Amino acid sequence: MERSEIKNYLDKNKDRFLSELLDLLRIPSVSADPNCAADVNRTAEAVKQRLIEAGADKVEISKTKGHPVVYGEKIIDPSKPTVIVYGHYDVQPPDPLDLWHSPPFEPVIKKTELHPEGAIFARGSCDDKGQMYMHVKAFEIMMKTNTLPCNVKFMIEGEEEVGSANLGTWIVENKARLKGDVILISDTSMIANDIPSIDIGLRGLTYMEVEVVGPNRDLHSGVYGGAVANPINVLCKMIASCHDENNHITIPGFYDAVTELNAEERKELAKAPFSLDAYKKDLNVAEDQGEKGYTSIERTGIRPTLDVNGIWGGYTGEGAKTVLPSKAYAKISMRLVPNQSSEKICELFTKYFESIAPKSVKVKVSHHHGGEPVVVSMDSPAFKAASNAMEETFGKKPIPTRGGGSIPIVALFKDKLGLDSILFGFGLDTDALHSPNEHYGLVNYYKGIETIPLFYRNYVALNK
Repeated sequence: MERSEIKNYLDKNKDRFLSELLDLLRIPSVSADPNCAADVNRTAEAVKQRLIEAGADKVEISKTKGHPVVYGEKIIDPSKPTVIVYGHYDVQPPDPLDLWHSPPFEPVIKKTELHPEGAIFARGSCDDKGQMYMHVKAFEIMMKTNTLPCNVKFMIEGEEEVGSANLGTWIVENKARLKGDVILISDTSMIANDIPSIDIGLRGLTYMEVEVVGPNRDLHSGVYGGAVANPINVLCKMIASCHDENNHITIPGFYDAVTELNAEERKELAKAPFSLDAYKKDLNVAEDQGEKGYTSIERTGIRPTLDVNGIWGGYTGEGAKTVLPSKAYAKISMRLVPNQSSEKICELFTKYFESIAPKSVKVKVSHHHGGEPVVVSMDSPAFKAASNAMEETFGKKPIPTRGGGSIPIVALFKDKLGLDSILFGFGLDTDALHSPNEHYGLVNYYKGIETIPLFYRNYVALNK
């Protein structure tokens, strides 16, 4: 398959490819919101229809105890390699809505400094509808030009943003038809549009919620303040105690399993282009912050973290209300690195948080979901195929990087299917994933569609 053949088909169908994605982005498939359940199902139906139109066989919406998985396949020759494409059609909640410059489910295209040719602003544009849909359109190109060189199976789920709680069971139940050679995933980022990169590692995740309960009701802060424990004050002190003055996590045993990189490995990681000044400017912060002794790249790639994702309690409405609240809550996530276990970290956090609670309050710790950290080999035919494909379309060899985010099912694929994953992302970290004004560059979208078929060609060639 020649790159020119791919580009010719892409150029002729760019407007349609974009229009179809915009339609998909208009559906509010927020998996965390029960009120969006019908929209999540509607999105699954849309993905199913597009796979059928692209040329997939046996396309179905496979039920789980939660949101469904869209499955489809094209088997051209059982003796040839099989690529399994994973993606997700669910999206993060759009809140806070008042920070969006345009409605989150009414996609608009605007030019930005990093995307001068335009970017699609909408929830899910980059994570992961836009990146997932690149694979559907790349598949269409290979089918319509009769250049699909191997078998392909699609597994597009609707619960990634809530921890893929039911995907493990679904994989076990469908293990026979999920036989393949490699998992291809586009749910990660590159360094920059002119600096391609491929993630060779992802951090794991443990996500917790804590509740601190004080008096049996909200109290008048003048009458009771100073004599009764304020759950918000207590919770803030407890959270603050989770780090020391060097931003080192204080939970006993937290670092016991952490794999430390040697000097040479850290030197290789530092080769990735990074400007601290540009980083601070983009975020509008005066200085960076993190664990002492590590760079920003290391802090977000090879070191574990503990962060508060949300905290609430008492009165948060307009104006003033002098109340001493009965309860306070926080959501706390910990990003993990090899060889940490999400289950073990959950146990350590729970034990620690309960142990530091004063007798004046009661504490409840709940576990939402988690996932394991992963590291991908750069010596595999699949990684080389992806690297060569990017080098052909970008004109330079991609840099191996370690991503700070988590895709819990990558470890799950290895455990349940025995398959490695290639993290073939085309977004940028600055695309506001999980934030208001999420966006995805048009150049990135089209570049992904152009590059993916080359992966298939290279992968088959390297497996002969």
